[in-house]
Amino acid sequence: MIGHNTPHKIVIIGGGYAGTLAANRLRKRDDVEITLVNPRPEFVERVRLHQFVAGTGEATADFGTLLGEGVQLVVDSVTHIDTAARTVRLASGRALDYDYVLYAIGSTGAVPASVPGAAECAFDIAELEPAQRLRARLNELPSDAAVTVVGGGLTGIETAAELAEQGRRVMLVCGRTLAPSFSAPARRSMAKWLSRHGVAVLEDAVASEVRPDAVVLADGAVRASALTIWAGGFGVPQLAAASGLRTDELGRLLTDETLTSVDDDRIVAAGDAAAPSGRPLRMSCYAAGPLGAQAADTVLSRIAGTEPAVINLAFSGACVSLGRHVAVRQVAGKDDTAVNVYVGGRTGAVIKEVTCRFAVSRIRREARRPGSAAWLKGGPRPEQPTSAARPATSP
Repeated sequence: MIGHNTPHKIVIIGGGYAGTLAANRLRKRDDVEITLVNPRPEFVERVRLHQFVAGTGEATADFGTLLGEGVQLVVDSVTHIDTAARTVRLASGRALDYDYVLYAIGSTGAVPASVPGAAECAFDIAELEPAQRLRARLNELPSDAAVTVVGGGLTGIETAAELAEQGRRVMLVCGRTLAPSFSAPARRSMAKWLSRHGVAVLEDAVASEVRPDAVVLADGAVRASALTIWAGGFGVPQLAAASGLRTDELGRLLTDETLTSVDDDRIVAAGDAAAPSGRPLRMSCYAAGPLGAQAADTVLSRIAGTEPAVINLAFSGACVSLGRHVAVRQVAGKDDTAVNVYVGGRTGAVIKEVTCRFAVSRIRREARRPGSAAWLKGGPRPEQPTSAARPATSP
């Protein structure tokens, strides 16, 4: 490991896939003080929250099994980043000094205020605490009660499938279409499985109102729903904007192609809350790990006084599970565009499970061997803007 006498204080905001891997990777130097701030004492496997809700699996892991020696975990929430004083303020009233911030705050559910009743009556599944409330509510319902899932993306599909396989009566309101990022053959395969398991899939249907006992569609149709789950997209915590840092419209921190804030080169972002050049990568576990690693490498380069590398991440596709025994693995080009090739059935399920396990095992391996994480690379992204306008690091 590399180091010198003066320790560099690095505060990581967020202990998800990106932040946790980054914390371990930063240990490549022995002259750093690494503090990971996370609002809960356990790591959440978000890709398994639909299993947790259905009661077919767990979705948490002990940070003690994931973090390498020397990483300090602070269970708290960050309320403000004071870039002038170089402090991170916490909800508890504490303040942490920093030399660098690694901003990996992640994403949240996005239940729209514009849909009457959605915030009050619909359940979210994007984070652990809402998932816990949803699981408790499901356990109170009769098994034949009508359940509606709003959102035809991967989270909505996996949730609907998991509940249908448990014998629930499920309606899936897709918006435009089912799994729009997948190829037509893969979508047909998913639609057949859902139909066989009794899921009523409504394409070209939009939920315009949520009531305690029903969902109203944009065409005026009222569908009975004892429980409505909103899986219609993700939002981002507004910490960056509240701290005076520039963000995109959703609230993701604007960075250059090295994941460094366009406003302050002591702040580096990773994961769902980063918007490199205003062109964020797909919110996903797949991207979070590599982005966490690259963000850590950017911080280490700045400490060393060398030029950080630009983003170099290629996609290969995505997985969606259909219950516990079937999944669809969509193959995609390096630019994340789906091709007409997919792997389904039990083989797809094996691939999905291996993928989920790999996301966590890669973090553990990084704890044992900092710098070991590797990923599929595809070359720098085109049309990179200049970073000349960003202020230089102050001494």
